[in-house]
Amino acid sequence: MDNDGPSRTALITAYARAYHQIADRPLIFTDPLAAPLLGVTAEELAELGTPTTDHLGAGASDRSRRLFFAARARFAEDAVGAAVAAGVRQVVILGAGLDTFAYRNPHPDVRVFEVDHPATQAWKRERLATAGIDRPETLTFVPVDFESQTLAAGLESTGFKRTDPAVFVWLGVVFYLTPNAAHATLEYIAGQAQPVAVVFDYLQPANSDEDRAHQQERADRLADVGEPVFSYFTPDDIATQLRALGFTDLEDHSAPDLVTGYLDGSAQSEAEPPRALRAIRILRASR
Repeated sequence: MDNDGPSRTALITAYARAYHQIADRPLIFTDPLAAPLLGVTAEELAELGTPTTDHLGAGASDRSRRLFFAARARFAEDAVGAAVAAGVRQVVILGAGLDTFAYRNPHPDVRVFEVDHPATQAWKRERLATAGIDRPETLTFVPVDFESQTLAAGLESTGFKRTDPAVFVWLGVVFYLTPNAAHATLEYIAGQAQPVAVVFDYLQPANSDEDRAHQQERADRLADVGEPVFSYFTPDDIATQLRALGFTDLEDHSAPDLVTGYLDGSAQSEAEPPRALRAIRILRASR
């Protein structure tokens, strides 16, 4: 995590979401604010989205990763829509990065709380101002430095109501937490008034020597840029934890299956799940 701005992975995700808008058909996820927030045009995206562009890496130029980032965002926002339909009026985006839901929020009576490191939020707010993207009245920024502040203290000091239902979106974060830290956050979410839902992605352990080598190589690359991976879970591990916390409705997908589902039968170029996606899973849990 660079204390002067967003993490490298947050930038990769944002570039991938922006590049998806011009490079992929059919679109899985529509985000007209992704490129303006980054300050790039469609022409610049097309030029940047090459395998040799280091800061995009496997985000924009790798189609399989790009489609997953789009599908992940779509899955989360579909879950938000379902929660709102059920009466939820609070959305918490944990590790918001350069997410743009709050600025496209179609629900005028739904409050969005963006939780992130203060440096990332400061950089994002500068980018929003530069891009002319207005901050809606329904958005609350929640800067939290987890080295000195808890999620509970950060949220509840900004008007978030523990006694009201909420949906939590927690994408691209769990892998970088220890298992205990991840469980503590799930425990906090489980204490929210019902109905409550959470959407998050996680990594499962590799089950072959080849995949283990690939997983270790990727973990080493992330560690080199200051974003080490600390946790892996099997689907059974996660399901057991969530049920013990009171969640009764679980929907868990592998990354390749999620992408295929949103492509609605459109053919993909890969004959088998791409290695970059084999370990990734995403789930929604509610009660």
